[in-house]
Amino acid sequence: MSLKNVRLEVMKFLEKDVDSLIEKYLIPIEKIWQPTDFLPNSEGPSFFDEVKEIRELSKELPYDLWVVLVGDMITEEALPTYESWLMDVEGVDQVSGDNGWSKWVRHWTAEENRHGDVLNKYLYLSGRVNMKEIEKTTQYLIADGFDIGTDRDPYKNFVYTSFQELATYVSHNRVAKIATKHGNKQLGKMCKIISGDEMRHHHAYSEFVERIFKVDPSQMMMAFHYMMKQKITMPAHFLRESGNKISTAFEEFSNTAQRIGVYTSRDYIEILEKLIVRWEIDKITNLTDEAEKARDYLMRLPERMLRLADRMTIPENSFQFKWVEPAKLKL
Repeated sequence: MSLKNVRLEVMKFLEKDVDSLIEKYLIPIEKIWQPTDFLPNSEGPSFFDEVKEIRELSKELPYDLWVVLVGDMITEEALPTYESWLMDVEGVDQVSGDNGWSKWVRHWTAEENRHGDVLNKYLYLSGRVNMKEIEKTTQYLIADGFDIGTDRDPYKNFVYTSFQELATYVSHNRVAKIATKHGNKQLGKMCKIISGDEMRHHHAYSEFVERIFKVDPSQMMMAFHYMMKQKITMPAHFLRESGNKISTAFEEFSNTAQRIGVYTSRDYIEILEKLIVRWEIDKITNLTDEAEKARDYLMRLPERMLRLADRMTIPENSFQFKWVEPAKLKL
């Protein structure tokens, strides 16, 4: 049997448990928070006062934090790209109405959709960013598409989402702490609850991988090895500002996030270490010789990456993004 057919068999075997996993990791629509829970009530008499408070509190936030907020929001707003990618994964059948995996993708997307929505509205109301430039970058990111190096392989895709969901948790959680430190408790609370969603999603995708390791350990190990050897490509990697076909926007966004400690190269390594521990990579048995070598590579990788991280230098000066105009922050 070909590797593709084996993966399809495994996905079919695991599909019977998807409904229970949805109940375990996703929250019913009537119970979960909505963007309006964190934004001024446009129907209420105090709407303009609440908007004024947002604008006043926004003055206290530093330039680099605005850049990270914008980059996080744009990444969340590119959700249509992520959904279409996952819907094309082997074993995810969006044509048949009763396919469990396509149901998971739709329900996961529905939860994720709220993140970009609430951040977008907050940035708009803050009056501190150039929304038109942000909207252009968002449209470019969706229109350009991206290749995260997973092909249609569910094993590789689940490694990617396990890693990426934990990375977004780290980013939103750190932004929440910085915002709260600068007196903006509402923004802090908003980013904190977004990070909670991301952590739940991380646990879900990690469990998918755990279940695959139990039935197809060697090929799951090879998929993990492949993704970490080529490195996880962040969705924001494809950011570009208006007028630029080739942009340094992601590099500068990444420098900004590292400079203020929102997401660093060490965080990347720590996420890898957590996945190795979570999936008990050192204890998995019945591996092929090739998979054993892949396991050895993965076990040594964090230490190798730490040596490289120690040599990295981050520019001290902020890059001037079109999204955020320093003059507006001083109004």
